[in-house]
Amino acid sequence: MAQIPVASGQPAGIAEGQSYRPALATLAVLYFMMGLITCLNDTLVPFFKNSFQLNYTQSALVQFYFFATYGVMSIPAGAIVGKLGFKQSMVAGFAVAAVGTFLFFPASLMHQYYLFLAALFILAIGIVLLQVAANPYITMLGPAKTASSRFNLIQAVGSLGTTVAPLLGGWLILSKAGQLAQSSDAVRVPYLGITALLILIAVVVSRLKLPVPVTEVGEAAKQETGIFSFRNLRFGVVALFCYVGAEVSIGSFLTNYIADTAGIDENKANTLVAFYWGSMLVGRFVGAGILKVVRPPVVLSVCATAAVALILLSVSTSGMLAVWSMIAVGLCNSIMFATIFSLSVAGLERYATRASGWLSTAIVGGAVVSYLQGWLIDHYNWQIAFLMPLVCYLFILFFGLNGYKQSKA
Repeated sequence: MAQIPVASGQPAGIAEGQSYRPALATLAVLYFMMGLITCLNDTLVPFFKNSFQLNYTQSALVQFYFFATYGVMSIPAGAIVGKLGFKQSMVAGFAVAAVGTFLFFPASLMHQYYLFLAALFILAIGIVLLQVAANPYITMLGPAKTASSRFNLIQAVGSLGTTVAPLLGGWLILSKAGQLAQSSDAVRVPYLGITALLILIAVVVSRLKLPVPVTEVGEAAKQETGIFSFRNLRFGVVALFCYVGAEVSIGSFLTNYIADTAGIDENKANTLVAFYWGSMLVGRFVGAGILKVVRPPVVLSVCATAAVALILLSVSTSGMLAVWSMIAVGLCNSIMFATIFSLSVAGLERYATRASGWLSTAIVGGAVVSYLQGWLIDHYNWQIAFLMPLVCYLFILFFGLNGYKQSKA
C-alpha cells in the first residue's frame, strides 16, 4: 500500500493521533466469530449426513456452498470495501452473517437440506465481506516486514473460535443427534444464539472509532490492469486455494475419519477435532514469535513438508497413531494462511487491496477440494481421498521455496 510516513510510535499506515488498539480488538472479535462459524460447519457435515441420510459427497455440499461464496463474492466484496471503507464493511458483514444464521431457524422447522445450504450461502456472504475488509486492514496496522507475524497473532485469537467450535458442536448438536433422528432441531437454538451475538457485535462496532489507514485504496480499486503481472501474486492465489482446500477438507471429514479409524462414536470423535483446531491456536502464537526472527518462506516450507509427512504417516498406519498424526497437521496449518497472504501481496503497494479480493476468491478452494475429497471417499477409500490435501501441501511447499519470489513481468 502507498503509505505516508507517520510520527514515531504510530504504526505505518495509521494517521497521527489515531489509536490502533480498538482496531486490534475489533479484528480479534471478528476473527473469533469467523473461526467459530466456519468450523461449526465441520460439525454440520456429519450431523446433516445422518439427519438427511446423505453420502459423503452430498454432505460435502455444506462446505461447497459455504466456500463457493468466496469465488462468487470476493471481487464484489472488494468493491464494497473500497466504497464503504473498512469499518462500515465490517458492520455490514456482521449484519449479513446474522441474516444467514437466523435462516437456520425456518430451515430447521421445515427440515429441508437445500434451505440450510441457502442459509449457509448467505451466511458466507457476510463472512466474505468481513474477511476481504479485515485481511488488508491488518497489513496496514504496522510495518510491512512484520505483517506475517502480526497477521498470525490476530489469527491466533481467531483460532480460539475454531477450537471452541467442535466442542460446542459436539455438546449442543451432535450429542442430540441420536435423540432427534431424522430431525434438524438440534441446530435451531445454537444458531439463534449466534444470530443475537452477531447483531450485538455489529451494533458495538458501528459505534467504535476505528483508525483510517492512509492509503490509496480508491485509486487502487480503479487499477486492476496488470495486477497478475506480479509473479508472487499469481502463485499466491493458487497456494491460498490449495491451503484453504487442504485445511477445510481435512477438518470436514476428520470426525468421520477418526470414528472409522479409531472405532469410536462421532460425538467423541468430534471432540478430538478440537485438537486439530487447537493446535493451530498454539502454532499461531508460537509462529508469531518465530516469524520475527526466521524468514516467512522458510517457516512456510518447513510446515508444508511436515504436513506432507504427517498425512503419509496417517494413511499408512492405523488406530490412534493414524488419528493423532492427522490431527497434528493442524499445527502445520497454523501459520500458512497469514504467511501466504503476506508474501502474495508483498511489493504490490497500491494494488494490495485489489489483490486481497483475488486472494479471498482463492478461498473457494475450500469448496472444490472438500467436494472432490468427499467424492473420493465415496468411490475409493480414506487413503486415496487424502491424496487431495497432500497434493495441495506439495504446491504450498513450492510456493515457500520459489513461488513467493517477487518479479513483475
